[in-house]
Amino acid sequence: GDEYVISGQKTWSSRASFADWGFGLFRTEEGSKRHKGLSFILFDLNSPGITRRPIRQLHGEPGFAELFFDEVRVPAANMLAGEGQGWNVAMATAGFERGLMLRSPGRFQATAKRLVDLYRANAANASPATREAVTQAWMGTQAYAYNTYSVAAKILAGGKIGAEASLNKIFWSELDRSMNRAAMQLMGAAAELAKFADGSVNQWLDGYIFSLSGPIYAGSNEIQRNIIAERFLGLPRQGAG
Repeated sequence: GDEYVISGQKTWSSRASFADWGFGLFRTEEGSKRHKGLSFILFDLNSPGITRRPIRQLHGEPGFAELFFDEVRVPAANMLAGEGQGWNVAMATAGFERGLMLRSPGRFQATAKRLVDLYRANAANASPATREAVTQAWMGTQAYAYNTYSVAAKILAGGKIGAEASLNKIFWSELDRSMNRAAMQLMGAAAELAKFADGSVNQWLDGYIFSLSGPIYAGSNEIQRNIIAERFLGLPRQGAG
């Protein structure tokens, strides 16, 4: 009729502990395999039959959640691009996520500024290696900003995001990790206790812990390197003759 009935379970659902809506790929064609027969459907997380189970991370906060679907009824109008077209929607979404929209240049530039301020406050005890890491972090954020502007200009001119999105994803995820690592080095071992000093959340400690997941979400960096090798550099697939 006018509804889809969804049953199943998903473990890593980003921000599902807090969100009102979600989206997913659901198999709508019986007997289909791999990326065929999938549809992209939006759903209200407060719908009857949906159970959320928040998963606490290392620092105790629930950044994501497991979702359980027990015959959840979703209006057919919540499907994007038509039945069986879900993989195309997901790949377009992933391209924007990796190459343009998930991590804004302004966010990283603000982090780099805080890192420089932290370095100035702790310069007397900073090693040459830490000073180099701070410098590289600031330069990296500028390069990332210029590259993002270039991608945005390409899209405005009618272009599309291609395999180069994988290059961008590796760059920003490793940049995020290196910036937060440099901050932890500047603050020393006491940085790990700062969260508990006055009951407040240590922004650098939280940032560092979260940055460790960067090479995993939005497509693991190992997979992104395979995409770059095959689609961007034209290298043969592993095992190909």
